[in-house]
Amino acid sequence: MRIKNSLVTAVLLGAACVPARLAAQGTPPAAATPPPQGGRAGGRRAGGFVPGQERPPGDPAQITRGKTMYGISCTGCHGADLRGGNLGGPNLLRSQLALSDQDGELILPIIQGSRQNSGMPAITMSPDDGRAVAAYIRSIVATIGRQGTPPAVGQAAPSVVVGYASEGQAYFAARCASCHSATGDLQGIATRIPDPKVLQNTWVSGGGRGGRGGRSGAAASDAGNARTVTVTVTLPGETVEGRLVRIDDFLVTVGLADGTTRTFARSGDLPKVAVRDPMKAHRDLLPVYTDKDMHDLTAYLVTLK
Repeated sequence: MRIKNSLVTAVLLGAACVPARLAAQGTPPAAATPPPQGGRAGGRRAGGFVPGQERPPGDPAQITRGKTMYGISCTGCHGADLRGGNLGGPNLLRSQLALSDQDGELILPIIQGSRQNSGMPAITMSPDDGRAVAAYIRSIVATIGRQGTPPAVGQAAPSVVVGYASEGQAYFAARCASCHSATGDLQGIATRIPDPKVLQNTWVSGGGRGGRGGRSGAAASDAGNARTVTVTVTLPGETVEGRLVRIDDFLVTVGLADGTTRTFARSGDLPKVAVRDPMKAHRDLLPVYTDKDMHDLTAYLVTLK
C-alpha cells in the first residue's frame, strides 16, 4: 500500500507540473530594456556641453571689450586665465554661476555688489561693460568642452567662395565663353554640384567625372564623350576618323566605332593627321591661372543655380 500511495502521489505531482511548464514555455520572454543613452554615445556629444549648456557665439566686439575690462578690473582676484588670482578670487571656469549665465543676468549683479557681504566688492563699471565682461567669461567657458579635441571640431568648415562674382563673370566672358555658356552647358551647374570646393575642382580639371557632386549615367557618358581626343587621318582616297589611341613621330593608332583599331605609319607630314583635343584649352590655362582667377571664377559659377 505504501508503494502504491507513493506512485499515485508522484503521478499527481507530475500532472500538476505539466501545465505550469507549458504556461512558462508559451509566455514570450520580456524584451530587454535598452540601456539609457548617456556619455559620449548618448545625450552628450564628444568634446562639448550637454545641449542645455550650449549657447550661440557671442558678439566679437563685445567679447573684445569685455576682455579689456576683465584685464583692468578682474585679473587680480580671478587671474588672467579665470582660474583664480593672487587675491583669492574663485575659479570662474568651475563656477556654476558662470556656466549658467546667459546674457549677464547672473554675473552683472555680482559686479554691481550683490555679494559684498561674501567678500566680493562692488566694481565701478557700467551695465554695458559688465555685460561685456560676462560675454568674455562665457566665451572662455565655452571652450572647455573642446579641450583635447582637434581645433576644427565644432568650428564651421572654411569656404572656398572668397572671390568676387562680378570679376569672375568678366573672366568667364574673356576666357571661357568661346566653349561654354552660362545659359547652355553650364546652366544650373551650381545645383548639380552644390559643394563649392567640388565645383572648383571640377572646372579646374575640365569637367565632372561622375561620383560625388558630378554626373552619372547618360550624363556622365556624354561628358566623357565631350572630353575624348579624336583624330582624322587623311590617306590617298580614304579618310579615317576615330578615337586617338596613340600617336608619335612614327605611328598613329585610331580607335574605330566598331571597337577595332587601325595603325598607320607616319613619315614626316604624311599622311595628314589632325588631332582634336577638347581639353587642350583647359590644360593651356593651368599654368596661367592665378589664385584670384580661380577664386573669382568659382564665386561666379556658384551663382549659376
